[in-house]
Amino acid sequence: MRKVADILRKAGLLAMLALSAPLAGGLSAHAQGLPELRTGKPGDKLLVEADELIYDNDHSTVTARGNAELHYGPRTLQADRVRYDRNTGRVFAEGNVRLTEADGGVVTGERMELTDDFKTGFVDAFRGQQTVQRKFETVRTRFSAPRAERLNGEQTSFDSGSYTACEPCKDHPETPPLWQIKAKKIIHDNQTHTVYFDESTLELAGIPVAYLPYFEAPDPTVKRKTGFLTPRFVSTTALGTGVSLPYFVDLAPNYDLTLTPTVLSRQGLLAQGEFRQRVDNGFYNLRLSGISQTTPSAFLPSPLGAGERDFRGSVESEGRFYINPRWRTGWDLVGVTDKWFLDNYRIRNQNITTDYFREATSTAYLIGQGDRSWFEARGYYFKGLSSFDWQKQQPIVAPVIDYDKRINGPAEIGGEVRFQANITSLNRETTQYQGLPRTSSYLFSPSVNGVSFPLYQTCTVFQRGTCAIQGLAGNNTRASAELSWRRSFIDDIGQKFTPFAYLRTDAFFTSTSFSGYQNDLVPQVAHVDQGLAGRVMPAIGLDYRYPFVANFGALGVHTLEPIGQIIARPSETRIGRLPNEDAQSLVFDDTSLFEWDKFSGYDRVEGGVRTNLGGQYSVVTPSGWYANVLFGESVQLAGVNSFRRGDIADVGLDSGLETRRSDFVGRFQVSPNQNITFITRARFNQSDFHVARLETGATARFAPFLPLTLSAFYSYYEAQPLLGYSHYREGITATATYNITPNWFVTGSLLVDLTHFLDVRNTYQDALTSYLANPIGTVPVYQNPGRFYLSGASFGGGYQDECTTVSLNYINSPIATATGVRERNQTVLLRVELKTLGEADLRQNVGTATTADGIASVR
Repeated sequence: MRKVADILRKAGLLAMLALSAPLAGGLSAHAQGLPELRTGKPGDKLLVEADELIYDNDHSTVTARGNAELHYGPRTLQADRVRYDRNTGRVFAEGNVRLTEADGGVVTGERMELTDDFKTGFVDAFRGQQTVQRKFETVRTRFSAPRAERLNGEQTSFDSGSYTACEPCKDHPETPPLWQIKAKKIIHDNQTHTVYFDESTLELAGIPVAYLPYFEAPDPTVKRKTGFLTPRFVSTTALGTGVSLPYFVDLAPNYDLTLTPTVLSRQGLLAQGEFRQRVDNGFYNLRLSGISQTTPSAFLPSPLGAGERDFRGSVESEGRFYINPRWRTGWDLVGVTDKWFLDNYRIRNQNITTDYFREATSTAYLIGQGDRSWFEARGYYFKGLSSFDWQKQQPIVAPVIDYDKRINGPAEIGGEVRFQANITSLNRETTQYQGLPRTSSYLFSPSVNGVSFPLYQTCTVFQRGTCAIQGLAGNNTRASAELSWRRSFIDDIGQKFTPFAYLRTDAFFTSTSFSGYQNDLVPQVAHVDQGLAGRVMPAIGLDYRYPFVANFGALGVHTLEPIGQIIARPSETRIGRLPNEDAQSLVFDDTSLFEWDKFSGYDRVEGGVRTNLGGQYSVVTPSGWYANVLFGESVQLAGVNSFRRGDIADVGLDSGLETRRSDFVGRFQVSPNQNITFITRARFNQSDFHVARLETGATARFAPFLPLTLSAFYSYYEAQPLLGYSHYREGITATATYNITPNWFVTGSLLVDLTHFLDVRNTYQDALTSYLANPIGTVPVYQNPGRFYLSGASFGGGYQDECTTVSLNYINSPIATATGVRERNQTVLLRVELKTLGEADLRQNVGTATTADGIASVR
């Protein structure tokens, strides 16, 4: 019998035999089964496998020795020695005891005393691990205690226990984990999925750092649970010191509520609430914030701040709904009582941009997407969030409707037919002027404590050439449609011919406001057609390419491709007599050289007969080395050059396209492998070939040889006086991340302004001219900031592993103040996350700025 059992066990077979009668006392057997338990579910049996089973009929016990493994339902108990007492229904396990739960959790100890269903009992030298598989990660938590008690499989109580989510050190498992909670008593309730801590201490690397008499936290299986969240601390001059204590309410599986009261020593109670709900086809949320300020004087008076307001607040909402697989709708909304509120009270929103300028964008939309079609309808509301933004100049844009459809051409002509349509309507209260040169004049100059704050740029002289219009007051509506066709032919020797044609039509309805503020000065700058106006632009063209390809084996595949393009169309009409809202961004470089229409939006349309000429050379080697060079220019052959005459915003001037023969544009790119890329783009003046525009840099990822990722770019743009840039602009940007170890990293970024000293000099000269004309106050003093001006920077580092994330960053970012002068906002940001317990952020401004947007004083 012993030999048969050994063969079965060694073959990996588990013999599960239910004995109908007990064996004689002292008789041993292998791989035997125990009788059905009285307390178990019908049919459940305690099954055992061991090297040796000993039945003591006199004492009614069964002992399993040597690799004992007991199974009851979904639970498994393993130990060196297990004794089962039939009279008491207790199981005693000793030596390397390991209990595996139904959910995969593992409990280990030196000795366990359990009921026969493994649900209740005591564990000595307890060590437990709970594993939860989430969508993007696996979370493991660990408990340990000298002694633990299990109650009905629903609660586990630990005396002098510890809790952590950190893996033990592989080389030195006896060392303390990076962090752990030690408590006089810990209770883990599997029914409520909550962990309770009594008289607890937080230890970092074995060092006590914080004491809490009592707290509770959900275990890792919990995604949502009513209770308090991680507090947030606030400390500023304007707000005072304070603390936020969010409280999360799990109302239902698909909706919840978070209430966040913040008590501020200088301003009172800031109340915030956020409601979130997920429905069958999407989700939405609503967040409300409000405060009745006790010290409004901490903020600057209007129009520099909200110093006269007692109540301040905001409304924010987001929604996404999927109507069907092809259609979706939604919104992103931000409403505020004043433009400084969100920034003053440090309320963050993903729809708010904060680099160089601050703006909140509200939008609602409907989007449909087919196999070869796209529809989008939107409305926009832009809210300027800094002192120099004049809300009356911000447009309300509704609707903006885009439709794009591609189909195969008719059988007679083949190719592809594309239909594009756009309808845009916007309204603003005040015309937005731009003086040439920029910053030459301001509409208002309020004074606080003897300091003048010029606001809202405008023109000193309202006439063509010294003033541009970036946005018209009143209502502007445009409807555009374009039908195009193209087809490619490749002949026997490899030449590629692509004929194309398009017809563009535009209808404008313009109702400019000439009353209020400086709206009546528009006719002095431009004559804009009022009422209904139309524009039609037909075009035919041909794109020609002839790639010469040669394979040199190890030296790679070389391709030389001359490119020629010609487009015939009538001249553009009504240049400067129509609004231009969406075509003000014009950059002539390698990416736009062969565009049929080089304007960025619908408000302008390129006209005249033009040819675009160039070529490119590329190399691809078997080792993955890649290089590409492109060079070319654009030539106006006949008709009116659309870029020679600027529109009401002077778009087209100083673009490199305003002469009959354009500037030359080129691109050079080299990639030794897929991880490293060097790229240079440049525009060269047509007459003397000097550099008019240059962007060059590299991106590199050196892994796995070096854990370093970096990018660095240098940019140079020559002066564009007709667009308001009286001097050249030059700067450097760089970012880098270095992983010192798999857990430790450092990161940084730089923004260096190489022409800031010219801005300072021009500001000084303007101030000096103003002082000489009216010598009141102090004489302006020129302070040269130097050639290399650190306009923005961030440096930081941190540590990240399976249980902890800690990062410390210093951020030095440029901000535009109410004075119109760039300043640097210096912030230190500390973020700590202890997985399964929560995270905390500490943000503190350092240094003192001359002015802070909307705040009387700042630290």
